[in-house]
Amino acid sequence: MSDTALPDPRRHAYRGDLAAESLRGLVEAPRFAKGEPRQVSAPFLPLRREPRFDARLDTEVLLGETATVYDESEGWAWVQLSRDFYVGYVPSEGLTRHLVTPTHRIAALRSYVYPEPDGKTPPLALLSVNARIACERAEGKFLALAGGGYVFAAHAAPIGSTEPDFVAVAEAFLGTPYLWGGRTSIGLDCSGLVQLALEAAGQSAPRDADMQAAELGRAIEWRGGARLRRGDLVFWEGHVGIMTSAKDFLHANAFHMAVEAEPFARAKKRIKAAGYEVSCVRRLPGRRQPRI
Repeated sequence: MSDTALPDPRRHAYRGDLAAESLRGLVEAPRFAKGEPRQVSAPFLPLRREPRFDARLDTEVLLGETATVYDESEGWAWVQLSRDFYVGYVPSEGLTRHLVTPTHRIAALRSYVYPEPDGKTPPLALLSVNARIACERAEGKFLALAGGGYVFAAHAAPIGSTEPDFVAVAEAFLGTPYLWGGRTSIGLDCSGLVQLALEAAGQSAPRDADMQAAELGRAIEWRGGARLRRGDLVFWEGHVGIMTSAKDFLHANAFHMAVEAEPFARAKKRIKAAGYEVSCVRRLPGRRQPRI
């Protein structure tokens, strides 16, 4: 079997010694495994390219999300995420076999978990937007979590509810530090920003910029004078950003080392000077975004 025929290892669980049972016949491996479902019990976990804390960060997985574990060794689990099928290594201690059905998602940019229904108590953890929580009951202005702790109710929304404008979600991240592989409100990269914002608006998205360029929305011809509009996604090789109007642009980037809003013409000129041309513009389906 030639390498060109192999499926993308970022979203297909196979390596030299092991592969997911679902890939039998598609890849060669000495051993295949069905895997075991687990759920993230930590506020978030790093998913790394190799089972080492100094290995490259590929993405992050949030509280309440699920994954299939195919192998565990020396404190690391080799997993495939349920959300976007990304494959990599996460710390085993942040996973649990006890699966609960989330009732709410964190809808604020970030929110603390408190030991009591009292915002003056020292918090236990910090959750990022889109973390999934299971709530047992309401206590005043707080929600009691199934695993213990309390979250401010106004910072959560029922599972299934969505934000009306993914661009507005993305704009809330303005100034958030850039972090390669990051996918939380304390640090994220360009495609992580797009994925998180779309997820909050009820639209699934793949993790990496090249996947998003191939799979999200439809390509539009913009060089011939077609006007860009709010919600259009602009891609370069390895980079993506969001049009917030016909002329303004938002992206997590390593030039500013933050999520930055700037005129699209300025960003395009600077990125071109670094040797990269716009590769495509994608327009998402659904409600027409206002031109502002």
